Parts: sequence; C-alpha cells; structure tokens
Amino acid sequence: MKFTGSIEINKPLELVAKLFADPNHLGEYQEGFEKKELVSGNAGEEGAVSKMYYKQGKHEMELTETILSNHLPNSFEAFYHHKHMDNTMKCTFTDLGGKTRYETEVEYTRINWVMPRLIAILFPSMYRKPARRWMHNFKLFVEKQTTEQ
Repeated sequence: MKFTGSIEINKPLELVAKLFADPNHLGEYQEGFEKKELVSGNAGEEGAVSKMYYKQGKHEMELTETILSNHLPNSFEAFYHHKHMDNTMKCTFTDLGGKTRYETEVEYTRINWVMPRLIAILFPSMYRKPARRWMHNFKLFVEKQTTEQ
C-alpha cells in the first residue's frame, strides 16, 4: 500500500528543514510521541538506527527507524520497522520563495498481522489519515515559529 501527501508551509525552506530534522520537536506534531533513542550510527545521518516510542491511552508502540538518506534541506528518507509492519517514508521539501512545499510518500512493504492487514484492505484511510494529520500539525507548529529559530 502506497500513498502520498503534500502541504504548503508559510515559512522558508531552511527553517522548515531545521525543525523537521530536530527530534526534540517530534512531540509537537506527532500525537503520542514520547522519545527517540539513538541505537547506532550518527544521529540524523544515513545508516543511523533509532528506537521511537509512542503511547496513546493504554497502547504503547515501539518503532525502529533506519535513515536511508538525509539530503536536507531538500529530502529525507527512512525505513520504519514495527513487529507487525514495515514502511518507508520519503519526504521532499521545495523552496517556493519564502514558502515551502512539503511532500511525503509512504509505502507499507509488510503487514503481517491479520487485523492491520484487514484494515489496510477495507479502510486504507486509517493509514493515510495519521500521516496527513502529522503533516498538518507540522505545518501549524512551523508557522508558529519565528524565522530566527
């Protein structure tokens, strides 16, 4: 399953990329985000592996992120592993002269548990909605920041 999204952020590319790259801000736009811990490699660089922890209500989730490429301020690509599924996320940022277009492409490459697979088939929007919400939340977060950040 593959889907894309795009949003325009009313801030310059350099600020958008800087805020996107800083894991200290993940909780500002990803609901349930608790922490990110570097496991190996250099933070933010190709090959770096990190554990990411989320909690929503009583449900806890742990993801392993492996950075495939980091060419910020223009692009970022990572692989995410969860015990029940894997996906890749490619993000591109385009300078629009004081504004930035933020585009994502998410592809689920493995879903190996019955319920998530069934949801993916019957209700694919259940996977698209959180990604779109996080993009929108990121836009709101970035637009509240001053350019001097």
